Amino acid sequence: MRLPLAALALLAAAPALAATEAAGSLDGITIIDRLDVNDIAAGSVQRFWFRAGMSPVGQPWLIPVIVVKGAQPGPRLVLTAGIHGDELNGIAVLHRLGATIDPAKLAGTVTMVPGLNPPGLLQSTRQWTPDWSRSAPNLNRELPGKEGGSAIADFAGRLWSRLIRPNADSAVDLHTQSRGTAYMMYAFASTPRTRHMAELVAPDIIKMDKGDKGTVENTLTDDGVPAITLELGRPEMFDDTMIARAESGLTNLMREMKMLPGKLTPPPASLTIANDIIAARASKPGWMRLLLPLGSPVKKDQPIAEVRDAFGGLVETVTAPAAGRINMITTDPRVAAGDTIARIVWWSPDPACANGC
Repeated sequence: MRLPLAALALLAAAPALAATEAAGSLDGITIIDRLDVNDIAAGSVQRFWFRAGMSPVGQPWLIPVIVVKGAQPGPRLVLTAGIHGDELNGIAVLHRLGATIDPAKLAGTVTMVPGLNPPGLLQSTRQWTPDWSRSAPNLNRELPGKEGGSAIADFAGRLWSRLIRPNADSAVDLHTQSRGTAYMMYAFASTPRTRHMAELVAPDIIKMDKGDKGTVENTLTDDGVPAITLELGRPEMFDDTMIARAESGLTNLMREMKMLPGKLTPPPASLTIANDIIAARASKPGWMRLLLPLGSPVKKDQPIAEVRDAFGGLVETVTAPAAGRINMITTDPRVAAGDTIARIVWWSPDPACANGC
């Protein structure tokens, strides 16, 4: 593949671009093997395909990248979405921000990656599914990966070492709940700084959470880059309300970081801060109907759902195992014994739980 003439001229004129490795082009968009945002011209918007390794049929996995480089120097913010292939709202958020952030008014650089998991997105699966594997891995448990390792380790390693980590001073990873479930607008944080970042984005609930090994959020935070996970409702759809809220919240975060001008919006008075969570589960199979909407406050032992048999007879009333607020619900009425019906968050006074139990 050949670089477009404009890209070749730019490379020849600017030796500093050596850190960003160009590898060709597709429909006029440069394909890169590595990104260094220091190479991007100030006051510009650039779009790339990032090559994150090869598929089992010998073709590259190409990931879209949008870089908005401000006219003035400042922090480097990385925004990612679509690491789970059925979680789509974040992709639309990044499309909007890529089209609306004015580089002339921006201080610093925003790197946006709207689609980290191409094989999962193709099959609308939570997992990384480049083949027919019955035990496909979760890409959001594989960072920082290892270049030259297994297929998933190499893919994750390239994302980490060539794209995400070298260009991040702060980060937000955008998700939704997975198939058959729904969240409120819900953020995970694990430190005082990331809690403040989450408050600025203005979700309904913030869960202080130590998190899982290998996620974008925790791998970055553990490496000294404050990062949060932002959950945006339901899977496999574009929800305009959630998308607009996230766009507004991320803009507010950029204002606090002195990247964009404008007045800060304080967190909503209705914001719930939690540090513990528990699942309400069905003990019997059948057809489930929720009795309370997503976001409801609940008391311990309050009925939250009914399970009925094939003829409509009541077989179980599911109750809240603790007092708190419903942050997640099952949207599929078909449930098996042991299935989660809802999750409830609350604040534990235990000092050990300050940053998540």
